[in-house]
Amino acid sequence: MTKNGSGQRETRNFEAEVSKLLSLMVHAVYSNRDVFLRELISNAADACEKLRVTAIEHPGLLAEDADFRITLIPDKTAGTLTVADNGIGMDRDELAGNLGTIARSGTRAFLDGLSGGAEGSALIGQFGVGFYSAFIVATSVEVTSRKAGSGAAWRWISDGQGTYAIEPVALEDAPARGTRVLLRLSEDARSYAEQATIERVVQEYSAHVPVPILLQLGGGEAAKTLADGSALWRKPKSSVSEAEYTEFYGHVSRQYDEPALTVHYRAEGRNEYSVLLFVPSMKPFDLFDPERRGHVKLYVRRVFITDEAKILPAWLRFVRGVIDSEDLPLNLSREMLQKNPVLEAIGKGVTTRILGDLDKLAGDDRERFEKVWDAFGPVLKEGLYEDAERRDALYKIVRFRTTTGGESWRSLADYVAAMRPNQTAIYYALGDDAKTILASPQLEGFARRGVEVLVLADPVDAFWVRTALGYDGKPFQSVTQGAADLDKIPVAEGAETPDSAPESAVATLAARLKQTLGDKVSAVRASARLTTSPVCLVAPDMGPDRQLEKILSAHEQLKARTAPVLELNPTHPLIKALSVKATAGGSAEALEDAAVLLYGEARILDGEAPEDPADFAARIGRLIERTLG
Repeated sequence: MTKNGSGQRETRNFEAEVSKLLSLMVHAVYSNRDVFLRELISNAADACEKLRVTAIEHPGLLAEDADFRITLIPDKTAGTLTVADNGIGMDRDELAGNLGTIARSGTRAFLDGLSGGAEGSALIGQFGVGFYSAFIVATSVEVTSRKAGSGAAWRWISDGQGTYAIEPVALEDAPARGTRVLLRLSEDARSYAEQATIERVVQEYSAHVPVPILLQLGGGEAAKTLADGSALWRKPKSSVSEAEYTEFYGHVSRQYDEPALTVHYRAEGRNEYSVLLFVPSMKPFDLFDPERRGHVKLYVRRVFITDEAKILPAWLRFVRGVIDSEDLPLNLSREMLQKNPVLEAIGKGVTTRILGDLDKLAGDDRERFEKVWDAFGPVLKEGLYEDAERRDALYKIVRFRTTTGGESWRSLADYVAAMRPNQTAIYYALGDDAKTILASPQLEGFARRGVEVLVLADPVDAFWVRTALGYDGKPFQSVTQGAADLDKIPVAEGAETPDSAPESAVATLAARLKQTLGDKVSAVRASARLTTSPVCLVAPDMGPDRQLEKILSAHEQLKARTAPVLELNPTHPLIKALSVKATAGGSAEALEDAAVLLYGEARILDGEAPEDPADFAARIGRLIERTLG
């Protein structure tokens, strides 16, 4: 960094990740370079909206210029394009902080996406680094800004090659307030200084930005209005085209996918408000950000208030759009936003509408709905855990992979309709991934009887099923929890019924194994859920699911895990042979080894290592020696 005295020009190095980002911007080939103008217009609109809010408490900041606008100024001769706004502006520190660094958790993923050859324009919108897209078309960028109410102005200059400079600017050379971004266009981007190109891009991407957009043509001509700043969300739904919805979605979401669902309506009655919300078809980068922030913009009578109000529940944080209230006061404080009965009522009403529209989408357009579920299913299932009031509505739209459904998504209504005779519960299996779950020995008996099992591989699944009472009068039950009562369900047609060891012999073996294993297991018993594996571990009848215990233990939220039940498959040749040996009073050492090895095998099948790997290996060695001897 070089500095030539206070108030003079200062040159700084970009943050390392910004340098890499700019290099990729300059050298990558983008399929759609128009994105830079939409991003700069969106930034300008945001600056105007921020000043509109600040001026509620400080009206003097507007001075004699209360009408917000964005002005585009092309110069074909000089090969430049300027994007100017009369919004809130930036001071010296804000210029350096906003344009010299990227303090966003998604930056690394953005860079990885660009390096991996992903489509650049989509990533720009997805990760919120739109300003830097200016370097797709510009050899250098100058940002001149004067913060509203400030007596100083500053200029930020960079050619995108690793450094930037900040210098003071005489007030006569700066806007009265706001920001002016001047792009020196590269030779192959000079068309962006032409009127026809600018009008085309604005019409396609920014026609419904809530701030008027003017085109200054020069030569004494009056500025041409390209967009009037009208509020699309206040128009009747019948008068808005799909293209207008898509364009506005791009503005509010900063993404480049198509919205999967548009929710547009006006509520009247006790609370009056307009709603224009979108469910994306592509995951935002911050979907699983720990802060779980929402992204719905709150307006009051067309005045932007904030995009940080918690209007919708956190499990709808992927929804983008605008809610405009007629009833809220303009001077909403942060405290009023947190506990405001009108805002709470609006949130409840809008949440109900979104869930209803998702349910309707599932019935009308299964393919589109399943794309939504693929992207946001794990987040929606957070609502099953957190929002008991909405659980029944969510039950209508949640979808699952199952042991019998293959790659198809199945609803709970589908599941209940396909339940087997005498089946009284909705069975589920938890695990880290579907492949591991489907290999679980606990599923064998269910498969033999044709019983469908929900395959729950999302981390949130372990929590919502713990609090869920059931669906359609059928309780949820884990395949690894308690007795399965499978004997009451008939075996599926065509399934073999192998011979079992005598119950008394298996009981004797179980007693010998329990004696050896002691407190490591709460019980050893015969199993109806096994058909090919010799053993498995399940939770006691009143104990928590095995997968939930693992999660809580890994996060140190469980002092001690419950001793599991070791279940034996009485039809397995190994268990049959051991039952004979136990009944005949066989070698205590051999049965002791068998107990430890069977318990270790059950732990391995459960995704865990034997408790004492060295002892486990030694016993395997002795077993091999006896077999060979």
